[in-house]
Parts: sequence; C-alpha cells; structure tokens
Amino acid sequence: MNSQPFNDVHIHVEDDRTGTTVETLKRALADNLYYIQGKDENFATLYDYYMALAYTVRDRLVHRRIKTAQTYFNRDVKVVYYLSAEFLIGRLLINNLINLGLYDQINQALKESGLNLDDLLEREEEPGLGNGGLGRLAACFMDSLATLEIPAVGYGIRYEFGIFDQEIRDGWQVEHPDNWLRRGNPWEIARPDYMVEVKFGGHTESYTDAEGRYRSRWVSRVTVYGTPYDTPVPGYGCNTVNTLRLWAARASEDFDFQVFNAGDYTQAVSAKTFAENISKVLYPKDDTPQGKELRLQQQYFFVSCSLQDIIRLYLRQHDTFDAFPDKVAIQLNDTHPAIGVAELMRLLIDEYGLEWDKAWDITRRTFAYTNHTLLAEALERWPVGLFGRLLPRHLEIIYSINHSFLTEIQSRYPGDAGKLTRMSLIEEGEEKQIRMAHLACVGSHTVNGVAALHTELIQKELMRDFYELWPHKFQNKTNGITPRRWLLMSNPPLSDLITEKIGDGWLKNLDELRKLEAFVDDAAFRARWRQIKLDRKKLLAEYLLRHNGLDVDVNSMFDVQIKRIHEYKRQILNALHVITLYNRIKANPSLDIVPRTIIFGGKAAPGYFMAKMAIKLINSVADVVNNDPDVAGRIKVAFLANYSVSLGQFAYPAADLSEQISTAGKEASGTGNMKFALNGALTIGTLDGANVEIREEVGAENFFLFGLTAQEVMDLKARGYKPMEYYNSNPELKRVIDQLASGFFSPKEPSLFMCIVDDLLNYDQYMLMADYQSYVDCQEQVSQAFRHQDNWTRMSILNVARMGKFSSDRTIAQYCREIWKVEPVHIELEHYSQERAGLKVQKVVSEVV
Repeated sequence: MNSQPFNDVHIHVEDDRTGTTVETLKRALADNLYYIQGKDENFATLYDYYMALAYTVRDRLVHRRIKTAQTYFNRDVKVVYYLSAEFLIGRLLINNLINLGLYDQINQALKESGLNLDDLLEREEEPGLGNGGLGRLAACFMDSLATLEIPAVGYGIRYEFGIFDQEIRDGWQVEHPDNWLRRGNPWEIARPDYMVEVKFGGHTESYTDAEGRYRSRWVSRVTVYGTPYDTPVPGYGCNTVNTLRLWAARASEDFDFQVFNAGDYTQAVSAKTFAENISKVLYPKDDTPQGKELRLQQQYFFVSCSLQDIIRLYLRQHDTFDAFPDKVAIQLNDTHPAIGVAELMRLLIDEYGLEWDKAWDITRRTFAYTNHTLLAEALERWPVGLFGRLLPRHLEIIYSINHSFLTEIQSRYPGDAGKLTRMSLIEEGEEKQIRMAHLACVGSHTVNGVAALHTELIQKELMRDFYELWPHKFQNKTNGITPRRWLLMSNPPLSDLITEKIGDGWLKNLDELRKLEAFVDDAAFRARWRQIKLDRKKLLAEYLLRHNGLDVDVNSMFDVQIKRIHEYKRQILNALHVITLYNRIKANPSLDIVPRTIIFGGKAAPGYFMAKMAIKLINSVADVVNNDPDVAGRIKVAFLANYSVSLGQFAYPAADLSEQISTAGKEASGTGNMKFALNGALTIGTLDGANVEIREEVGAENFFLFGLTAQEVMDLKARGYKPMEYYNSNPELKRVIDQLASGFFSPKEPSLFMCIVDDLLNYDQYMLMADYQSYVDCQEQVSQAFRHQDNWTRMSILNVARMGKFSSDRTIAQYCREIWKVEPVHIELEHYSQERAGLKVQKVVSEVV
C-alpha cells in the first residue's frame, strides 16, 4: 500500500461540495482522513481510511437525504412508517456505493491513491440488529421503498449489542457479545433534538376534565429518554434517500447526586442502568421474569418513541388529526410493535384530548399488520400482571378495546361463547395473557401473510374467526428480496454475465431475467455459467480451509442449509441423511456415490436447548464422517460459524443445492430459499411457505419435492401420529436412531443425544420420522441429477431466469397499491453550493434576529 496515498491530490476550489468526479472524491477522502479521523498518511490505519471513505460516501447521501426530506415536506406527502424490532441491514459501504452509482469512481479514486477498495470493505463492522429472516426482510423492504421512490421511515432499536457472535467450541455454540458500536458508526447521525420521553410503571388516576368528560391520567414511576439515530437508506438508480431511525435509551438523570454523595454508588446509577438496559441487547433471553419484562420494555420503548415522532412530523403541517390516516401509514412488522395500537390510542386520547370513537377510527385506519409466523409459541402473549405493572394505562385501554370488540362479537354471533373465548384479546387461564396478534388484528385495517400458503393457513386455521368476521381485512403479500444485495453485490461475476446478455434493466425489474431463457440452449453460455459457479465454490472452499481446517472437493455437490437453527426448519433431518449416507459407505466402502460437501450455518437462540443440541449433533457427525478413511472424502460436513448477512452473501452463490426442508405448514415464507435460487442453486424442499410459489415459477421439473403437504401433516396428527411406527418399519432409519442412542457420535458422553432420540420417537412435533424416507429418496434423485452437469446447469439457469416474482420491489409495490395507498415521489437533485448554503444560513440568522 502506498504510504502517502493522498499526496497527489490537486487542491482547487470547486462549487460542487458533494461532486462525484474522481478528483473531487480524492479531495474529499483526504479532507475526511485529516479533519474527521485526525490522521495523516504517516499514522493512518486501514480502519482510518475506511472511516474517511465512509464519511465521503455519507456526505453524498446526506445531500440527497436533505433534498428528499425537503420534497416530502413541501408536497405534504403520505409517508410509510415501518415498525420493526429487527433491521438486519448488513454492511452498508458497498450497498451505498452501488445504489449511489459511485462504485467505479470510488474504486478508481482509491487505486490512484494506492488503496484497495476490498481491503477497506472488510474493515466495516456489520450491525447485528436482527436475528434472521424478519430483520433481513425489513432491510430488503427499506431498500425497495427507496428504490421505488416511496416516502418511508423505518423505526427500530439501536441495540448496543446486536445478535451475539457465535463461536463453535468442541462442537457447541458459545455466545459472545456483539459490540458492533465499539469503534463508532460512520453511517448514523444522532438527532438529540428529537429526543422523546417514555414512561414506565406507576398507576393511573381517573378524573373529570374541564368539559365534564371522564379521563384517566397515567402517573408513571420511571421516565426514560429515547434518542434517535438516523441511517440514510438510498434507492438504486434514483435520488431518493429515506431514513432508518433507531432509538437508543438513556436515563433522565445519569445518577442521583445526593445518593452518590452518601456513598451508595450502585443505587446512584440505578436509573441509568435501568434505562440503558432497554436498548442494550437484541432479544434478551425471556425464560425468566426479568427477561420477559425487559423484552416488553424494549417493544414499548421503541414503539412509543416512534409514534411520538410520527405525530410530531405530522403536526408540523396539520392542526388537527382529521387527515392523519391519509398522511400516515404504519406497518406492524409482526407482533413486536403491536403495542402501538394501544399507545396511539393513549397518545390521541390522553395527550391530545380526542374522543375515544374518533381516536379508535384514526387508529384502525392507520395501522396494518403483517403476520410472520404460524407457530403458536411465537405469537406473543404478555402476562396481564406484568403488563399492568409496566404499562397500567395501556392495560386499561386494551380492556376497553376488548370490551367493545366482544360486545360486537356477541351481537354478531349470539350465544357462541366459544367464539368469544377464542377471539378475546385476553386469554383466560391460571395466568391471564394479552394476545398481541389479536390486538394487532383488531386495531388494523389490513392483515397480511407473507406467502400464499401462509396466508391461506392464517385464514383457515390461525385466525379463522377473525377472517370470518372481516374477510376484507386479509391479504397475501409474498415476501421478496432485493436483487441489488442478493445478486449484484453477492455474485458480481454472475451479475456481469447476466447484464452482458440482457442488459441491466433486471436490477429494477427482476422480471427481465426471463430473457435468460433464450440462452439456455447455448452451450458456450452454459459453460460460462458453470465456470462462475465453480469459481464461487472455490472461494467458499478456501474459506472452509482457512476457518474450519477442512479441505473440500470443489467438484463435489455443495449441499447448503444456512438459516436460523430451529426444530421446525429441521436441520436434524438433514443430519439424519448425512448419517444415512455414511452408513451406506460403511456397509459398502466401494459404493459409487455423488460426492457431497454438506454445509450448515446458523445461530440458535441462547435459551433454545434443542436448537443448541442440533448444532452439537451436526458437529459431532462431522467429526466422525470427516475423519473416517472409509469415506475417503466422498462426503464432508462443515458448520459455518457466526453466520451473518456478509457470510450469506459469500455462501449463497457457491451453493449447488438449497435445503428448504421445514415441516409443511410451519414456515411462513422464507427468504433464504429465494436467495439461493436467485444465485443458481436448485432447491430440495417441502411444499411450505414460499417454496410452493418458487416451484410454481421455476417449474416442478426444476425443483426437488418431498414430504407431506400441510394438509397431510394436519390429517396425520388428527389421526394420531406415532413416530415409533416409522422407526420399527424402516431399517435404515432405525439404525440411524440407534447410533444416536448408543453414543456412536458421542463416545465420551454416550447419552448425549438421548434427548433428540426421545423427542423423535415419542413426540416428533415436526414429523421428521414421517418425512425421512421421502427425503432420503429425493436426495437420491438429486444425486442422479447432479451427475448430468450440463442438464443441471440448464436447470440452474431456468431457476434464476424465473425468479422475477421474488423481488422485494414487487412485494413493496403491492403493499403500496393495496395496503398503504401511497404514491412514488420523484426527487430532483441540484448541486450543493457552499455559497448558496451560506446565503441561506445568513437569511435564517437575520430572520431569527
């Protein structure tokens, strides 16, 4: 690296402060290194250069962001506010360079300065502000909203510690804090002037106001402050830059001076500790009362901050709330922000004096709710005792909403006590629970699922009573992914080939990928396609050698399952197949099988015992399989530790086979299935979530289908599912289970995997035993198909060509038309002029004087 990279910069005065010429960018890099990092070339580290580059790019984002905000304000547009507990945004530098169209210029500026862009990209800390698909989807949606020029703000929590860093030690997951902010974050802009107060605890008092109306007053016990931090979100190929606004919690007073002077130092900072814990860590374990309380505090904190902010923005241009639903669309991303229904009611009634009926009408016309799960345990419920202790006023409001709602149900369905019980916002029992999904449904004008099958199951099973009452409320919005990050950024060689053949229109209209079908019979094109896949596999193989110490055959099938570790996603079923292949080789060491590299990746929630056991099982099986000379490298097993967005961008392009093997009827949608397919992997999967629609789009002949359908799963359970019958009737399966039970894969602790064995034989909630033989048979079909590489490549091309439906641009366009009723707003950009800016400042100062 050149030790004096900026010495050749030609210093000259130019009017365009945020220009994009190579010379202007070099000057900006030099300025930011010197004036922001406080370094020159003699002392700067690569991280300093990264920070200087990030601020250079941010300057150009800020210019567009200010113009975007001005345009929205001047036109008084309707704005989408997306409330989500997770935003898994990934690294931002490369994303921002591409969306701003600055990649080539920056690359050139760095080369001329003796720097390498790839080196600087690796210096960026990845914000772990999400757990998996929910947060990644929210990030894709923010990208698409900006690309489609839709006025939007994302609201969430600025977690000080994101999703934990995962280490695999002796096969076990070990969690370490993810201190992603330890070196600062150049992309965010603190907005302390928009700080808001959030109250907790205390009690309510009833009173009669000046107009003789009954009112309730919340007398809180604790007040914390929420400070917003804004991250600009640029659209691709346009000037729109929207905002992701994340809230950090802090105490109203850092410490009690009197208590501190009295010597009780711990108690003196207790308020600070309480407040800062709220935005300290993503998803604290909730298997303790303290953990449950902290999760509820987090959810209410960011929702209250966000709603207060939304109202502030609205009231800049409006004197009444009459137009609120016409100017504000609030989307609840799952049940985490569902408390927003009660909070908006509280704000409108208690803080702004609206009558109940008017406030309720505004609330229901403003909110829409996306359901992301069919799993009962994932539908949030809060104990009434905890809720009332933390949010007493909201408990009153929820009881009032429930009373009115149940009165309506009783009138509509007289004598149907079962319906009242099922639909109540309060679940009766030993400990009453507030059903947040019910609150979101009752308080929203639209409820949507995220895949056709998922929406159908919501209507027929999960929320059938609500669907019968309000069929017009329910819609489907099949999820999508942004092609900018998940193909252009993840797989540049494949993107270049596609653009060479069909142009770059696919980046904003993914349906254009259909044009690739014209090349499927072109042998030279197939050869180039196959070579790109091989090159990406080589990169992943190098990663595995470097990080796992595992030498793998790049010509083997890369069979990949990377996603959150969960029983319903059935990583254990995949492991059972690995053991089956191993047993076949041991029985016949000369067996001719298609070589496979089976790659797992994903994190288990810290409190999820069975998910952690799945990780241990995978690594224990890997230890045996990878070190058995009889196997001779024909199958190898790897676990990618510390899976992240960046690692996903690395792994998806290398996959030959995508494992989407959840129990039918359990996965809401999935988006990993889309990322794999968009990068040319073929899918083995059940008819679950978006798999159904992917198969419809790519063609049944290009999809490896196995397993029970959602209806067959329900029917089998209704008849009385007996997993032991599959064990007794299937010798291969019996041997696999017996090996787990005997300690074959855990010789130092023979009973280690008995918890898995007991579950599979006696409960098997996710029906691995029932689907085992179908899965193993389908995997044999996969192997035979992989032997014919030319046809496999044809199938790969067709998978990519037919993925147009699964762009998040399409999903967001449907939300805009059918739920939010918002229109694009085009942003015109003029050059930033220091002289003009100075004149404006003087004008403002003179007006103030």
